[in-house]
Amino acid sequence: TKESKRSTDKSMISKIAPWVLFCLYLSQGPWRAYGFLPSHHQNNNPLRPQAAANPRWRASTTENGNPETTATSNPPAVLGAPICDYQQVLIHTSQPGPPQQDISVEDLTPLIQERLKASGMQQGVVNVISRHTTTAITINERESRLARDMADYLLRLAPPDERAEASKAQPGVRYQHNDIDQRPESDEEAQRCRDNGWEIDDPEKLQAWRAQEPINAHSHLLSMILGSSESIPVANGKMVIGQWQSILMVDLDGPRDRTVGIQFMGYQ
Repeated sequence: TKESKRSTDKSMISKIAPWVLFCLYLSQGPWRAYGFLPSHHQNNNPLRPQAAANPRWRASTTENGNPETTATSNPPAVLGAPICDYQQVLIHTSQPGPPQQDISVEDLTPLIQERLKASGMQQGVVNVISRHTTTAITINERESRLARDMADYLLRLAPPDERAEASKAQPGVRYQHNDIDQRPESDEEAQRCRDNGWEIDDPEKLQAWRAQEPINAHSHLLSMILGSSESIPVANGKMVIGQWQSILMVDLDGPRDRTVGIQFMGYQ
């Protein structure tokens, strides 16, 4: 009958309608994300120009000059020209030499701040990477007594080989990497030596390469633990770090001059 058919249609609609509405709701997500539809949660991505017109959040500055994120109704400045600039920087050691496999800490913060200001970047990110296998990059407090604590703690984690020149070499500690007379161990490692300028097929050159290799496996291991890079956000021309935070390079096989890579990516 017509009434039973009408009842069946209503039942079908009542079952389908919620799914239709749900699918419509989901389909609006990409449109909102790219600025074609309004959103209750305004996009606060500083790198997307569509979001600059109606921001909900912006970066402000605390009394000590460090940026912090606060709610505001004022739009940020219009993003300027894009920046992608890589620099290789020599870091002179602040410790007296010669190298003796000591652990030392260098504060990169003033250098990076100076380079950031010169770049003109206002919004973006700074990437800092170590260019050595026995140095590390980390963010923490720069304080001399803490630096000594760090060195003592790390050397307890990975004590130097008993064959090392380090003042804290530990009797009975040996690492396979430090068996220099057995390196290179494979054809691949031999080719890597050749690629780096060592003609190790000549016995004299092979002996020269082995003679200059340090007993520093513990330094490699500690570098892996600490990590080789950090990424720091930039808002309104300032790095977003805490009041007591500094960007540190930890030399795990020094002291000696080192190099780091600094890349600025963002907008003026």
